[in-house]
Amino acid sequence: MATYLSFLALVLVITIAPGPDTALTLRAALVRGRGAGLLTMAGVSTAGAVQGLLAAGGLGAIIVASEPLFLTVKWVGAAYLLWLGGHALWTAWRGDFSAEAAREPESRGRGRLFAQGFLCNITNPKVLAFNLAVLPQFVGDGAGLPVLALYALSLVALGSLYLSTVVLLADRARSFVSAPRVRRRIEGGMGAAMIGFSAKVATTH
Repeated sequence: MATYLSFLALVLVITIAPGPDTALTLRAALVRGRGAGLLTMAGVSTAGAVQGLLAAGGLGAIIVASEPLFLTVKWVGAAYLLWLGGHALWTAWRGDFSAEAAREPESRGRGRLFAQGFLCNITNPKVLAFNLAVLPQFVGDGAGLPVLALYALSLVALGSLYLSTVVLLADRARSFVSAPRVRRRIEGGMGAAMIGFSAKVATTH
């Protein structure tokens, strides 16, 4: 239990560090509200669970050890974050914030928000590399799949709790950020952040 609690403390510190998942979820909550933020968070968490289980089952090690696979994941992730950043900057430059949430059917919009969160996390090789580097240090070499899965999914659970808190706080702040000038700054800041995260992913080894 002491080892597990130490792992949770480390995960908590890493979870609250700013990253693309947090930025994407925060933007969704500020722009579209609590429901959109939670859908984005659900996509992020689902991808995190997939990556954690891949690491626990040994497939993650194969991906990281295979240079072509790892490079594919890395460059797809960097390109996707670059696209998200460019889209946010374009939105800020265009300045049309009046009906963003109503431009597409509601069901399609929900699927798109979930997919954005999922893709943002699943294409980030640093998440998989973290699982592979950190889990063995806490569970030992002889740990079975259930123990590895417990640790990996605990990372996802804490991340989901943190992102849910971010969503709730952002939803409360929506009334203060609805002015076009403020929205433009938010979109511009998020765009610049995503491009920065893209560069960081691209330099991951």
